Parts: sequence; structure tokens; C-alpha cells
Amino acid sequence: MKLALITGATKGIGRSTAQTFAKAGWNLILLGRDIRKLQDLKNELSNTGVQINILAFDLSQSDKVDQYLNQCIKSYGCPTVVINNAGFAFNGELVSMPLDKWQEIIQVNLTSVFQICSCIVPLMRTKGGLIINVSSHAANNAFPNWGAYCVSKAALASFTKCLREEERKNSIRACTITLGSVNTPLWDSEFVNSDFNKDSMLSSDRVSETILFIAEQPKSQLIEDLTLMPATGAF
Repeated sequence: MKLALITGATKGIGRSTAQTFAKAGWNLILLGRDIRKLQDLKNELSNTGVQINILAFDLSQSDKVDQYLNQCIKSYGCPTVVINNAGFAFNGELVSMPLDKWQEIIQVNLTSVFQICSCIVPLMRTKGGLIINVSSHAANNAFPNWGAYCVSKAALASFTKCLREEERKNSIRACTITLGSVNTPLWDSEFVNSDFNKDSMLSSDRVSETILFIAEQPKSQLIEDLTLMPATGAF
């Protein structure tokens, strides 16, 4: 059974990935904060013939993640692929940004991935599985006023490498998809100030097709990291 769990499923890359995977015949567990948007997406995908399961909770609430994930697995089963896509960004100088925003970025972009993997990976060990962590070229570069985001994505890349080496013996694969700027609602967030040309960015649909390509590799091989950038280069 092909069952994929997708975080941040109601917008941008997550929504496109849900649509792409459903059309490809994958059963889905969709996680997001807004139950109405999740229900709308479930209704939209109802004609694909796959099973669409939804669960609303906020990954920034670290004390609730284990509870909701255990509920999710009990209700829908253990996914064969986990796509950690949910993300948070904030513009501002490192030393002047509010502590709560720093903590939220680290929680959503990094710690929640650790929590999800800590819950699901042990259950995957009997049959194997794949973890796909959505990263950014910010993991490898320093961008002024994006310091916290850069730090979170650099740590995510390192976490993924360490998880991969530890779990090879258990037939669990872990990889990153490293992205340049993608045209998503992130750029319209109240915490992000930018005047980039969105027309030159990657599209969510193309990114989701690439994620599907990674997910459908045979178990005997792994794309450890796939970097996808706009043809115009970094913004």
C-alpha cells in the first residue's frame, strides 16, 4: 500500500504535492493547521479514487505533536513515505529578532521534523520507508535578514544526513529536496518582506512532480539530495 504523509498540506508546495500524489494513485494523510482548508482539499481530491485522510494541528505546538501523530497513525496506519514540507520564515536581523519567532522557526522547520521522525521511523523499520525533507538553498548560503531560516534549513540538512546513516540498516531512506525560491504564499506572509519577481520562481506544481519522482524510486536506490533552482539563479 502506498501511503504518504504530507505536512503543510493546505498551501503552496504541500497542496500541489497532495494533488500530484493523489493523481498518481497514492493514499494520503494530510496535515495542516486549518481544518476547513483540509476538508476543501479532501473534497477536491475525492474524485481521484484514493483514500484521503486529514488531521488538523499546529506543528509549532511542540507539546502536542506526539499526541496528534500517535492518533494519526492509530487511525490511518503508518505511512510508507513522509514528506516534511511545513515551514515558517521570518525576515529580520538575527540579533534583533524576537525570541518567540526564533523558537517558532526552529520548532516548525527542524524540531517538528525530529518529532515526526521519532514517532514514525521506529514503526517503519519492519517494512522500510522513505523520509523526504523539503529543504532550501538557504541551507548552504548566508542571506542577510534570513539568518534564522538559513540556520533551520542547514540543521535540517544535517539531521537528514545523520538519520540516513543511522537507518540504512533498517531499510529506511532519508533525503532532502533542496529548493531555490518557489512561488508560494510564504512570500505573502506578514513576517516576510520581499519584492522578488515571482514569475521567475519555481512553480509548486513542478516541485511536487519532482517530489513524486523521488518517492517513486525503487527501494534499491536513493536520491540523497536533489537540488532544484530557478534557471535565473538565486534571488
